[in-house]
Amino acid sequence: MRSVKKGPFVDITLLKKIRGKKPEDVGVVTTWARQSQISPEMIGFTFGVHNGRVHTEVLVTEEMVGHRLGEFAPSKRFVRHGGRIQKDADDAKRDAEIQAAKAARVEADA
Repeated sequence: MRSVKKGPFVDITLLKKIRGKKPEDVGVVTTWARQSQISPEMIGFTFGVHNGRVHTEVLVTEEMVGHRLGEFAPSKRFVRHGGRIQKDADDAKRDAEIQAAKAARVEADA
């Protein structure tokens, strides 16, 4: 949490890359500054925010002002919860869908 007295943190090199330019002319602006807050000057630009592996393209809109760039480029991927019980439930669900598809195909042929 940054104090109001200090103001928002915006990476200076990021502002230099877009200063005096139009979003159409620049293309994707690559950056590693995930902690940088989005300012009104950034609206319309597309940033390639690094998530630790690749640069994720983020198109900045008005609703994003005040948020941080890293919020829109997730750095962790959720796999899923559960172990053996969850796997058995998923298999049963998949088998039920296959049986329903076969039954629908038989009815369509008849």
